[in-house]
Amino acid sequence: MYMIPTLEWLPEGVNFLDQTKLPLEETYVLATDYKQVATVIKNMIVRGAMAIGVSAAMGVALGIDRSTATTLPELSADVDLICKTLAATRPTAVNLFWGIAQVRDLYTQLAAKNTPIPQIKKAAISLARRLYDEDIANLRKLGAFGAALLPQQGTVLTHCNAGALAACGYGSALGVIRAAIEQGKKIDVFADETRPFNQGTRLTAWELVKDNIPTTLICDNMAGYFMSKGRIQAVIVGADRIAANGDTANKIGTYSVSILAKEHAIPFYVAAPFNTIDLATASGELIPIEQRAAREFTHVNGVRVTPHGVTVENPAFDVTPAKYVTAIVTERGVLRAPYDRSILAMANGAANQVELTVA
Repeated sequence: MYMIPTLEWLPEGVNFLDQTKLPLEETYVLATDYKQVATVIKNMIVRGAMAIGVSAAMGVALGIDRSTATTLPELSADVDLICKTLAATRPTAVNLFWGIAQVRDLYTQLAAKNTPIPQIKKAAISLARRLYDEDIANLRKLGAFGAALLPQQGTVLTHCNAGALAACGYGSALGVIRAAIEQGKKIDVFADETRPFNQGTRLTAWELVKDNIPTTLICDNMAGYFMSKGRIQAVIVGADRIAANGDTANKIGTYSVSILAKEHAIPFYVAAPFNTIDLATASGELIPIEQRAAREFTHVNGVRVTPHGVTVENPAFDVTPAKYVTAIVTERGVLRAPYDRSILAMANGAANQVELTVA
């Protein structure tokens, strides 16, 4: 399978594949300080919950490494600003805050021991790079668990992009599809275009074609039609935040697909690493929904296609209630309803099971 270099730590900074230019251009953006990493995340040059989490960790590490502070109190003040800046970029993806916390907590521990600043910098970079490797390894485990859920042969619908581009490699939803194909299953993909940012059109289709996985691109409003014709055997999507009860925030339009899947008795799977589950958020009603700029769909390739003066709403995500989710696939195993119980059991260590259902 083709390994897409979504982001990479370099001596000069963090190098990002510019996903706003795909599929027509494969160009990179080098962020040489934490403010530039924040801009890269905010402007969706890098996107996808898993990639955002690791990018945020690298942003904190980069900020620490480039700090000119000569004392721990000065460095602590810098770290607070670095973390605050990165946390303000994308509010829905809980992985963002997880990535920030990973490096911030390490810093706090080392600072409490009066660790020399050069050692702190080295440790922060080492952790950020390790999180990158762990993301790929975890998603391969996730993919293996999820592959068992897919049919031996059939078409799988996905919405948005939860592939290698949304992670450090391999992907969550698309990782499951990749793993199923690696196991010999005959799987092809229907990819929703995913308006208004067109992640399906630009990104999912691009990376699946790179992997020679049979892919059909459809408009968002075609999913129900193809389900009614028996053309889709399963749906699998990623997630930006999963509440403690299993409610799932994903790219806008996912909720509609889940209802269609339920109506047509098609399994609807969510694939996400366990750190996407936010135990501090009781239900989907409490998940903050990012509102993005109107220009994302009032303009196409910089050309306005809507009348001046029209009111625009552009929520980036919606929430799929847990009752529509057939299973949640993580690197620790597969969760089944009731999710409030199975998620808590997995969090408490009842993991590494192919199926985890708590009666």
